[in-house]
Amino acid sequence: MATSPRSLHLSRRAIFRGGAYAATGLAVASLPFGRQLFAHDVSEAYPAAAALAERYVNGGKVANMLLTFGMGQEDHAHTIARGTLALGGTDKVDEDTLYRIYSMTKPITGMAVMMLIDDGLLGLDQPLYDILPAFRDMQVLVDPDGPLDETVPAERAITIRHMLTHTAGLGYLITSKGPLLKAYADSGIVGGRVSRLPIPGVPPVESPASLAAWAENLAQLPLMYQPGARWSYSASLDLLGRVIEVASGVSFPQFLKDRFFDPLGMSSTYFAVPKNELDRLTANYGVVGSSLLAIDTAANSVFTDMPNVPLGGADLVSSPRDYDRFLRMLLGYGELDGERVMGELAVRIGTSNLMPAAASQPPSWVGEGHGAGGRVLGSTFGWGGAAGTLATVDYGLDMRLALFTQYTPAQVYSLREEYVDALEADLAPMRRNRAA
Repeated sequence: MATSPRSLHLSRRAIFRGGAYAATGLAVASLPFGRQLFAHDVSEAYPAAAALAERYVNGGKVANMLLTFGMGQEDHAHTIARGTLALGGTDKVDEDTLYRIYSMTKPITGMAVMMLIDDGLLGLDQPLYDILPAFRDMQVLVDPDGPLDETVPAERAITIRHMLTHTAGLGYLITSKGPLLKAYADSGIVGGRVSRLPIPGVPPVESPASLAAWAENLAQLPLMYQPGARWSYSASLDLLGRVIEVASGVSFPQFLKDRFFDPLGMSSTYFAVPKNELDRLTANYGVVGSSLLAIDTAANSVFTDMPNVPLGGADLVSSPRDYDRFLRMLLGYGELDGERVMGELAVRIGTSNLMPAAASQPPSWVGEGHGAGGRVLGSTFGWGGAAGTLATVDYGLDMRLALFTQYTPAQVYSLREEYVDALEADLAPMRRNRAA
């Protein structure tokens, strides 16, 4: 199993990393006045980060932005919060605001799998077909964009490790093309819920009746790549939800509730937002040119319905306070408030580089890897979401950080890169003060 050293490494291009964020927090905490300055709202300590949030909100690029900064096992994260639940609204966002976290669901699912490995119910390099027999004899497309009947047999079995690290060879609605993309849509292999409204360019997809049926549909389609051959963003974390069901004997949502959400006190994390909590739910916006179009409002949100297929890669709604508790548990190697939720080794392995040794990685991933549902760089582990969210922990600097907002597609703005730059700007004077 490949592992990565936990040493600090900063990268200006690292949009899913925590190194720069964590270094900033360490500088503040180490200043003589650091703990006093690190009050609940930390805008004065992070003026560039605060200005970034204000620029995006005041400029109408987003309705809101909330940044969290947590040191070690402090029982709550400090914040910079700007904006309201919806454009033109009056209710300001705070730690209990509800956000669609989309792919920030993936690290939660990944750690659920690590928990079952720790329980002895799964193995990291166990073949997927041991759990889901339909995946035993997979075919692989000769051309990932080519005809579905031009395939070769898979050279090796898909393993749990492959699934955790996006090296299983599976496709995704946002990465597949050509005939495979159409086959995914026709089979109900969706990538997550967006809106009750029709979205231009996004064909309507009829969801299968259950996660089990969804998995069976997926097993009938060819892979894009040979298992273990390359990193390719995929539906593998969604499929792991079904693996969790079979291995644990309970539904995927129930497993998360019993083993994560209840023990961690994550009382505001949902597959379906209760009607009596809608006054905390943000609106999500599609960016059209320089304008924002409301595509999912609290009053008519698709996230009030329990999905037929609860996706472990995309389907959760959570609050900054709740997600910070998950991050704090990871930072505590499985413990939170003196209670052990996960085994220490399970967390250490899950947040390390689990990439198969022979798998190719994107050229930009210098010194990086992938763990249980999140990217690994030095001492950091984390991932982002399709509506602009981001979260990370840094073990070397004992800090957890997150960014919450709601717009899509996330890549339409350079927000994450700008966030790193802003924190680097805030870091320079703090270093000078510490050295004085």
